[in-house]
Amino acid sequence: MLLIDELDRADDEFDAFLLEVLSEQALTIPEIGTISAPSPPIVFITSNRTRTARRLEASVLLPLDRLPPPEREAEIIRKRVPSVEPELAHAIASAVTGLRELGLVKQPGIAEAIDWALATSLMGGPAFDSAIANLTVGAAIKNREDSARVTDLLPGLYSPSTT
Repeated sequence: MLLIDELDRADDEFDAFLLEVLSEQALTIPEIGTISAPSPPIVFITSNRTRTARRLEASVLLPLDRLPPPEREAEIIRKRVPSVEPELAHAIASAVTGLRELGLVKQPGIAEAIDWALATSLMGGPAFDSAIANLTVGAAIKNREDSARVTDLLPGLYSPSTT
């Protein structure tokens, strides 16, 4: 099985390389040699559709138009960052859900929620107050315009009971 995550972020050279690897079902690493797949791999390609006219097209397209609810996202955060307290995971999931509803240029995905939870945990521990949220929101926001817009709105995006 092969996962190629966010293909739309890759450059054209990677597309050419990937087409070659998939067509030959082999990869040559100069220091190691050629590694061949014993059988054709199942390939999963994810894309945020930020670039169009890609040369790689899926045989089966399964659009996933929704992200998990905050409760499930908090579970995912806890699995990926076990040091995060449940209350913090829920606060981050709630805040990320709120960010997604703002119509940002680059909406935060689950990976950004995980990054934000890790950064918050490292910076301030289990409390998720406005100071910690403002210090660490850059882990979830990947666009300068979005960052400026979110700073003022951030306190209203998470439950006050988590502070």
